[in-house]
Amino acid sequence: MEIRDAWRRAESLGVDSIWTWDHFFPLYGEPDAGHFEGWTILAAMAADTERAKLGMLVTCNSYRNPELLADMARTADHVSGGRMYLGIGAGWFERDYTEYRYEFGTAISRLHKLRNDLPRLKERLAKLNPAPVGSLPILVGGSGEKVTLKLTAEHADAWNSFGPPETFAHKNAVLDRWCDEIGRERSEIERTVLISVEDVSIADEYLEAGATHLIVMTGHPFDFAPIETLMARRDA
Repeated sequence: MEIRDAWRRAESLGVDSIWTWDHFFPLYGEPDAGHFEGWTILAAMAADTERAKLGMLVTCNSYRNPELLADMARTADHVSGGRMYLGIGAGWFERDYTEYRYEFGTAISRLHKLRNDLPRLKERLAKLNPAPVGSLPILVGGSGEKVTLKLTAEHADAWNSFGPPETFAHKNAVLDRWCDEIGRERSEIERTVLISVEDVSIADEYLEAGATHLIVMTGHPFDFAPIETLMARRDA
């Protein structure tokens, strides 16, 4: 199983975190290529690694009710020994919805559902017995300035978005403003960014833009050379 070989390789290299996605079909390449369900893979990854933090980048809020998702994430957190993130977003990939018979709705309806479900998710996490082993930070993915970033300021422990660096810097500043408006300390929210292997060469620009955690996007065939380059800079 090549994906298992890949996460074992990443773990052996000493990466800080390993991530997968919550889709039912590939987003690029052959549209009907081999593919597996994300949370099942993530649970296997939790049992098969020892050090790196793990997460879904990001769970589609529409595919599971918030109480179930909280329980799944708590369970995977126990399996991992407390190394899980709970990544979540509003969802957007229409093929996932239509082929698995979820209601696609509109971007606004999906955002409103995320707004309503985040408090339920946190409420269930607080009730679960046993509680998560680790801190199980909630990571919100997205960059919508009016809704998503406000929800991030209100509910999240971490945030993920994309480049280029100037776009990330702008969205990061918007998130800071939302934190100020609601009375949240800016430093309470980890700033993560998903970058391409080509962007490894401009990693410093993302750090200057406010990112504190760089996540390199790689897939089959798995090429670890850019990741090794970035890690060498980290360790230096």
